Amino acid sequence: QVQLGESGGGLVQAGGSLRLSCAASGRTFSEYAMGWFRQAPGKERVLVAAITWNGDSTYYADSVKGRFTISRDNAKSTVYLQMNSLKPEDTAVYLCAADRGRSPYIYTSPGAYDYWGQGTQVTVSS
Repeated sequence: QVQLGESGGGLVQAGGSLRLSCAASGRTFSEYAMGWFRQAPGKERVLVAAITWNGDSTYYADSVKGRFTISRDNAKSTVYLQMNSLKPEDTAVYLCAADRGRSPYIYTSPGAYDYWGQGTQVTVSS
């Protein structure tokens, strides 16, 4: 069992930056691929960035490429999402999720992830 807790959300002006953190409990964090999803009101949950269990591979949605960076610190059982050049359309609840198993592949479907945090609100004003 893994428990995830996000932090770092808030209100920022367009063009600004935020760094989200997701701290995980449990001793097997290093065996999980980690993803950051976002969900805006009335819209589906979408993967924006993910990283494999060993950090060898990453995924970014086209909408955030070049602006967002995902990283992980297995010693701290934490995954980060650095968000730069934020746009109003980035406004959403951001959730981190863990995919159990040492897969070399990154899955984009929310159904592939086993554990979820509660989410943190990111609001970008124009």
